[in-house]
Amino acid sequence: MADQRNQADKPTTRIPDDEWEAIVANVPLVSVDLVIRHEGGVLLGFRENEPARGEWFVPGGTVFKNETLTDALYRVADEELGVDVTIESRLGTFEHFYDTSDVEGIDSKHYLATAFEVTLDDDNLEMDTQHSQLKVFEPPYEGLHPYVERYLDALD
Repeated sequence: MADQRNQADKPTTRIPDDEWEAIVANVPLVSVDLVIRHEGGVLLGFRENEPARGEWFVPGGTVFKNETLTDALYRVADEELGVDVTIESRLGTFEHFYDTSDVEGIDSKHYLATAFEVTLDDDNLEMDTQHSQLKVFEPPYEGLHPYVERYLDALD
């Protein structure tokens, strides 16, 4: 369904590692998550990085300083999937607590994630390296990560 995409040519806003470690250790991260309605179900990616490594999860990412939630959503859709999306609704803000982290020496992460229901403007998906595969899950939704299930409950 999708091809891997090289992110090397994309500009990034990078916080020095020691500052990022202090942020993750002490502050909730503000993020956006994309609940993508597609082909009668919801499109999820199989996570290759923490948090939620090894789980089917919605694409999402951290909001940068001076970036609106919707600008972050459009950036994440482009960076993680290589597509534009249309926002159908804002599902709300959800708290996520993980007992894992991708930051050495930090054993947990806390997110304030605002989830949006979106549709794809294009079916030519180009995955980044955070996901090894993409799959459409159709109702009834069972056996998914509890945070994904909370998003799906908020859809209707």
